[in-house]
Amino acid sequence: MNSRSLIRFDWAIKRLLRNKANFTILEGFLSELLREMVSIVTILESEGNQKFENDKYNRVDILVKNSKDELVIVEVQNQNEYDYFHRMAYGTSKVITEYISVGEPYKNVKKVYSVNIVYFDLGQGDDYIYYGKTDFVGIHKKDKLRLSDKQVEILGKSEPFEIFPEYYVIKVNQFNDNAISTLDEWIYYLKNNEVRDEFTAKGIDKVKELLRVDNLSEEDLASYKKYQEDLRYSASMAWTLKVDEEDRIRKEERKNEKKQIAKGMKQKNIDVKIIIEITGLTEEEIGGL
Repeated sequence: MNSRSLIRFDWAIKRLLRNKANFTILEGFLSELLREMVSIVTILESEGNQKFENDKYNRVDILVKNSKDELVIVEVQNQNEYDYFHRMAYGTSKVITEYISVGEPYKNVKKVYSVNIVYFDLGQGDDYIYYGKTDFVGIHKKDKLRLSDKQVEILGKSEPFEIFPEYYVIKVNQFNDNAISTLDEWIYYLKNNEVRDEFTAKGIDKVKELLRVDNLSEEDLASYKKYQEDLRYSASMAWTLKVDEEDRIRKEERKNEKKQIAKGMKQKNIDVKIIIEITGLTEEEIGGL
C-alpha cells in the first residue's frame, strides 16, 4: 500500500470519524492508549468542538462519551503553541463545567480524559508518550491520600485520581518508527499515514479499510487536498519566518562585532575614514559609539 494512500488522522477526525459507522477506528486507538476496551456511545459538541473556517490547519478536536459515561477529548495540534499546556487545562475544565447542570451534586462531575496528539516539540522530554494524573502525596510522611471505604462504596472509585482529568500527550515527531507495541502501531500511522500489513492493533485494520484516499467522494477529496495544501503553506510560512529571524540575528551579531572593532579603533584615535573602510559602518554609527 502506498504510504500516502491513507487519510491523515486529524482530517479524518473532523470529517469522517464522527460517523457512527466509523467509531471502531477511534475506539481502537483509544482502547490501545487507555489500555482498556473503549466503546463510544456518541459524539458530543462543545464550544471548543465547533468547526470554524479559520481552523483548517491549526487544530482539530473531537469530544466523545464512552459506555462508562466518561468524556474523552482528542485534540491534534500541528503548529507550535507555547501555552498549549494551559489550553489542555482549559479544555478539560470547560468540558467538566459544560456537562454538569446547575443544582447537580459534585459527585456527578464527569470523568475526563484529554488526549493530545502534537506534531511539535511540546515541553522538554525524550519520550514520545506522556501521561499525567492527579495524586495527593503527604508533604511530611510521603504517603498517598486515598479514598475512605465509604467513598469507595458510594462513588465507585478506588483512588482520587480516578475523579480528576487524566492527560495523554503523544509527541508524534519524536517517535522513531520502531513499532514495538500495538500502541506504537497507531503512532506509526499518525506519523506516516501508513499501516503496515503486519500491524494488529485494535481498529488498525479499519484504518486500512475505511480511511483510504481513493474512497473519498470528489467533494471530500477536494477538501482533503486543500487541507494538505494549508498544512504545507503553514509549514512553509513557519520555516520562512524562522529563517528570516535567524538571518536577522546573524546580521545583528555581525554588526555588533563591527561596532566593537570600530569602538576599539576609535579609542586608539584611528582616522574615521579608515574605520569606515574596515568596518563598513557609517560615520554617524561610528560617532555614536
